[in-house]
This record gives sequence, structure tokens and C-alpha cells, in this order.
Amino acid sequence: MAGRPPLEIGTHGKIRTSEVGPKMIRAYCQYRDLDGRTRQVSATGAAKTAAGRALEKRLAQRSSNATAEIAPETKLRVVAEAWYVTVTQAVEAGRKSPTTAGQYRCFLDRYVLPATGDLRLREVTTGRVDAVLQTIKEKSGEPTAKSCRTVLSNILKYAARHDAVSTNATRNTQPLSVKPRHPPRALTVDECEQWLSQLAADEAAVRHDLPDLTGFMLGEGCRIGEALALAWDSVDLVLSIVDIDYTLVRVKSRGLVRKKTKSAAGEHTLPLPNFVLAILARRATAQFALSTGCLPPADMEASAMVARLGSAPVFPDSKGGWRDPSNTLRALRAARGDGDLAWVTSHVFRKTALTLLDDAGLPARLIADQAGHSQVSMTQDVYMARKSVDGRTAQTLDRDLGNLFELKSMHNGCIDLEDDQARSV
Repeated sequence: MAGRPPLEIGTHGKIRTSEVGPKMIRAYCQYRDLDGRTRQVSATGAAKTAAGRALEKRLAQRSSNATAEIAPETKLRVVAEAWYVTVTQAVEAGRKSPTTAGQYRCFLDRYVLPATGDLRLREVTTGRVDAVLQTIKEKSGEPTAKSCRTVLSNILKYAARHDAVSTNATRNTQPLSVKPRHPPRALTVDECEQWLSQLAADEAAVRHDLPDLTGFMLGEGCRIGEALALAWDSVDLVLSIVDIDYTLVRVKSRGLVRKKTKSAAGEHTLPLPNFVLAILARRATAQFALSTGCLPPADMEASAMVARLGSAPVFPDSKGGWRDPSNTLRALRAARGDGDLAWVTSHVFRKTALTLLDDAGLPARLIADQAGHSQVSMTQDVYMARKSVDGRTAQTLDRDLGNLFELKSMHNGCIDLEDDQARSV
């Protein structure tokens, strides 16, 4: 007859108590240590409750050391939590984005751990992992399955560094290729004109500062988080350039965070088309007047106003602070309506700018630099509707879009200098 199975490493048996003296209670239990040996652990207190709390504290300290030991018998959920600690440490050190950590946590809790958490590392085989990923693909889609594969691969790499697995079981699973669900679509020049007219006629869109924001994104091809994270100290109206180094994201438990862009390629300097220069110069004048309470001197250059504005946001919220991308996207969805342009999203402005550059015959590498992509294929496959600082990009966008911004009065998208209460949202 088989004996009782041993405790799992880092776990304890039933807690018992005994009286060892006047007003002195001893709580004790069996605990299996890192070396596989089971030892008795005890603590004392004036009552059963106090002794039990003291023992639980001692067990917790012992258990925290035990989780550092990863072996083939360790459950995957234990390894996953240990790996996730390294992710949070990387976020604190600035090596990873807080949004990346949030996404990893979501995939862990919703998909990976429910399906594999109770497997021991020696049981995490290629066949089992492949079956899990195919199930996730069928129920939640290919992009979700691919993200779960990435999370599982990272966990197993962490286990391999502790010599707990010899191979990464995700390596030979079926490929999960993720292609855009819909072909990339960009606005034509005529649709750009229609879009600008639609915004100019929409009081709510004007109040939410969408005309100027749209103009900037069309002129630079940047993401909405990058546009909203732009501060005046990243703008040089004299050299006609702008530094795109930051983005705005909302992080759980931390709120709105202005952080560095997600890659080194994402930190880039872009030329400013003339129509974007005009938008920024006008906004600098308006914001300078609001911040000082008076109109700037007639001979004061816009570049001097930009210098005075310092690290203030270029596209602020109603209180002058950083503007939440989620709220801005909500305003954008309301502005697009349900007509011919109901398909427009904030990313369409980025695709439009890159597509216009592609149509003009500019090199793919130059367009990828404009987008902040390290891989040209990303720009071509995902961002172009049809297939370093260089003034040709600005000249091309000016040629295609500049007249639209001259034809459309964008003053409705600015701060009204005559009304101290008015502010660009």
C-alpha cells in the first residue's frame, strides 16, 4: 500500500496547538523545505490565536524563500508569478512600459493561468501548449492566442534560466500569424477636405480641439498618444522640427502617465510642414495669452512664446494639463458620426500621412523613419493603404494637404483670446 504523498515544496501541513506552560500556547506544523526535507516549524503565543498568527508569519517568510526555488515539479502558476515580478521590476527601472506589464497581467489572469497554471513544469509539453493555444485561438481569436504564446514563452524562458526546463515548449507549436483584419485604409485628399469641413461645422468637435489635433496628426503621421504627450519644449519653430519622444497612456492604479515611446526608433525628430507650423504658431500665441492674461507684444516672435510656455502641453485639457487619450477618442467617435466617414479612427490620420508619402514615391526607409518604425515591413504592411529628418516628407504633406488647411478656417479649433473662460479642451 502506497504511503501518504509528500507535501509540495514550500507548503505546510495541518496546524496544531498544544499548551506548553501557563498562558503559553505552541502552534506547530510540518513544512517541506527547498531541499525536499520535511521539518517541523513552530511558534508560541499567549493564546491560540496569537500563536497561530506568529506561526503563519514564520511560514510566510519561509514560503517567500521557497518560491525562489524553481524545479521541474514546480507549478507553472508559481513560475509565472516569479517571472511577473521581473516584469514589474523592469517597469520600475524604465526598461519596459507599464502598459506592457498591464497587458501581460491581463493575458496571464484571463487565459494562460486558467489553462496551464496547475501544470507542473515537466508537464508543460509542446503538445499541451499547442492544444491550449489552438483553443484560445478558436474562442478568442488569433491575436489573443499569439499574445498568450508570447507570455508562455517568456515564462518558460525564465524557468530555463533556473534549469527547470531543458527546452521551451512554445518553440515548436503551430505558427500563429496575425494579419490585419481589414486592409489598411487611408483618407484620400478629397476625404480629408470632407473631414475638415465636418469638424468645422461641429461645435462639439471644435470645443474638443479636434481640428488642430487632426491637422497635427495628418502633418506628422504620429499616434494620438504621441500628439497629446507633446510639450512646447519639444517644438522648434525656428528649425521647423518637432521631437516625438513621449506618449500618454492610462495605467491601472497610477492614472495618466507620460512615458517614453515604446522603442528607440519611436523617439524621433520630424520636420514640420508649413501648415503644421501655422497651427503651432497660432496655438503658441493663444496659450501664451491665456497663461499671461494679456496679448503678446506685436513684435514678439512665436518661437519666443514657445520658449516661455516650456513644458506645458501643446494640446491640453480644459485645466491646462495632459489630456486623456481615452476621452479624446470618445470625442473623435462622436465627431465622425454615422455617415460616409464613420469608419475614421485616430490611426487613419497616421495611415493617411504615410500613404501620401508612399504615393509621392519617397523611399520606404524614409517613410518608416517618419512613422518611428525600426522595421520597414511594419510600415508597408500595416500602415500604407496601397503598398531621419528629411524635408521631403514635410514638402510632400504640404503639397497634398496644405491647401486644405488654408481653405478651412481653423480658428474655431483655437482658444478664443477674447474670452478668458474659453480654453482648448
